[in-house]
Amino acid sequence: MKVLCVGSLNLDYTYQVDHFVRPGETLAARARSVHCGGKGLNQSIAAAKAGLQVWHAGLVGTGGAPLLDALQRYGVDTGLIRALDQPCGHTVIQVTEAGENCILLYGGTNTCLTESFVDETLCRFAPGDVLLLQNEVNGIPYLIRQAVRRGLRVAFNAAPIAPEVADYPLELLSWLVINEGEGAALAGTQAPADILDRLAQRCPDTQLLLTLGAGGSVCRAGGETWSCGVFPVRPVDTTAAGDTFLGYYLGALLAGAPIPEALRLSSAASALCIQRRGAADAIPLLEEVRTALAAGSLGEMGKGASL
Repeated sequence: MKVLCVGSLNLDYTYQVDHFVRPGETLAARARSVHCGGKGLNQSIAAAKAGLQVWHAGLVGTGGAPLLDALQRYGVDTGLIRALDQPCGHTVIQVTEAGENCILLYGGTNTCLTESFVDETLCRFAPGDVLLLQNEVNGIPYLIRQAVRRGLRVAFNAAPIAPEVADYPLELLSWLVINEGEGAALAGTQAPADILDRLAQRCPDTQLLLTLGAGGSVCRAGGETWSCGVFPVRPVDTTAAGDTFLGYYLGALLAGAPIPEALRLSSAASALCIQRRGAADAIPLLEEVRTALAAGSLGEMGKGASL
């Protein structure tokens, strides 16, 4: 079984700030750093660090050589990435002392996928393989339909959320991964239980994974619901927390772990990630996560959301 991530490749320009810039304000940053990122790249690396065999496909622009180096360094196959002589995708990220972040995204070459590129890529994979997607590349509906037609299972992280996501063929997904805000936008309701109910009605054969920040995470599958809490760690940078969670969740599930175990492992991986600065480089290795859980160094996990 293979995991193919057709996803974004971004250079992340991260600025440490006292608070997020307000309208009309000029704010001096305390520090600046450049990291490899993009939700696609982060999730590919997270899945690889979680033990999966991962291929990344996408388009990289000018100045993007470090992105390929980062993927290769962590064992992701980059043979399906193509280069374009156009600006590379990038982000401008503000990170506060509390570890909160806000992100300005420029799509660049990530928005230049063609149907022929998608067809050429998918033909290298077989029924039962997994396609991992995020909403930072173009052509998502075509990717979903073509992958399912070929027998692939599709995991879609609906981030960043946009109005057109509501019209995507979400009912074809094997996994839909959303946070509370994304879930509210798709379901038209705010309460986590109502979000899951409405999305389950629309996508009865799709496993729903809803992340709730400090409230933990909730999974709905086959009419059953599982809830998981978070570990009480002090965040330094939450930029890649969600990508880490998803990569590890898929890694655990595809290795045969039951859903509660997959949720716990993913929560631990995210807890380690947010104690480090950066995106892809902050994602822990599987052995680190297992060691932290065995040693109890993350503290006692809190209770998950009560639905």
